Amino acid sequence: MKYFEITYLINGKKSKIILKSNHKINALKNFYSMSLGILLSIKEINKPYSLKIKEFMKELKSSFYKKKVNLELYIVTLRQLGVMLDAGISLIEALNEVVTSAKDKNIKKIFKQISSDIEMGISLTQAFEKFSYELGHISIAIINMGEQTGSLADAVTKLAFILEEIYENKKKLKKAIRYPLIILTTMIIAFIAITRMIVPQFKNMFEEYGAQLPLPTRLLIGLNEYLKNYSFLTLVIMIMITIIHTLLYKGNKKYKYICDKYIQKIYLIGKITHLSIVGRFIFIFNKLSNSGIPIVDSLTISKNAIDNLYLKDKLSQIVQSIEDGKSLAQSFKDSGEFEHMILQMIKSGESSGSLNLMLEKIDKYYNTKYNEIIDNISTYIEPIMIFFIAIFLLIMALGIFLPMWSIADIVS
Repeated sequence: MKYFEITYLINGKKSKIILKSNHKINALKNFYSMSLGILLSIKEINKPYSLKIKEFMKELKSSFYKKKVNLELYIVTLRQLGVMLDAGISLIEALNEVVTSAKDKNIKKIFKQISSDIEMGISLTQAFEKFSYELGHISIAIINMGEQTGSLADAVTKLAFILEEIYENKKKLKKAIRYPLIILTTMIIAFIAITRMIVPQFKNMFEEYGAQLPLPTRLLIGLNEYLKNYSFLTLVIMIMITIIHTLLYKGNKKYKYICDKYIQKIYLIGKITHLSIVGRFIFIFNKLSNSGIPIVDSLTISKNAIDNLYLKDKLSQIVQSIEDGKSLAQSFKDSGEFEHMILQMIKSGESSGSLNLMLEKIDKYYNTKYNEIIDNISTYIEPIMIFFIAIFLLIMALGIFLPMWSIADIVS
């Protein structure tokens, strides 16, 4: 869309209006239909900052109310919908039954709106697209495939199966990081407790003798004073930063792209994210191509099922390269997201006509790598935990034992 600034004369005074249109002629037609006054000039301009701010605030406002569905209950709903569609029940009746039986308020609300949109003549894919954040891009991609191939019941069942795999992986990850989080939380609580209750006692004792506290103890006392005076303010600031980040991540694509890009560089988190998303891409691609769907369509649907905008952009290059006439192996190489062994397997499968067999092996490879990291996450985190525990103990030792030794010297 383009923006046009129109200057016109009304009641002997000049006025301006900005209209959005795909062409100058259409902008003029819109202006004349509004009967505002006599046209003086029209020129194309960049998108006004006022509109950018207005649209940005609108995105933030809408993203504030967005909430992802409970994945476990959503999977149950999809299985129910798939069974009804497979039994020959019409889509409208199946959706209405889902709305009636759904116990989750968010799922009930979403499917009620989807049912209403279907009755108005909108396709199921378009209805799902309105809830891309709540239901995830993978839902839209698979539903779109089902509508295009005419096998909606199979697509819904397949979507439930894929989401179940994702749900199980998330459960494994949460279980794996539970222990390190408990250790970290315990350390923080112990640090705050010692800083607030024990260290201030040394301050009173040293003031009685007119001596100066050692530097580590003064630092701990300073931290104690900060927590006493500004802990609430710090908590409020942290909550505000979290809320702003969440709203921007939900509502602003540029911000989301930057976050998705740099999360790949974080130790361990980046590797887990990469294995999870790329593995999911291969998993969906394998299932779709094995169902007889053309490779380009399978890759497009698999790419659209990815929520990470950075990796989605990288994997989009595969589709573009194939459309440019390159081989599948070369297209995967152009994306820069696959190691040499994977590229060799794809090349071998492509040349021998056993691509699906190779994709099955690649899928198992990514699944094994992901499970290996999750199962041994404590081992990967252990060096970091030891480092922080050592720093914690060093600060505590210097902050507590140094003043004790100093008191002994002062008294003697």
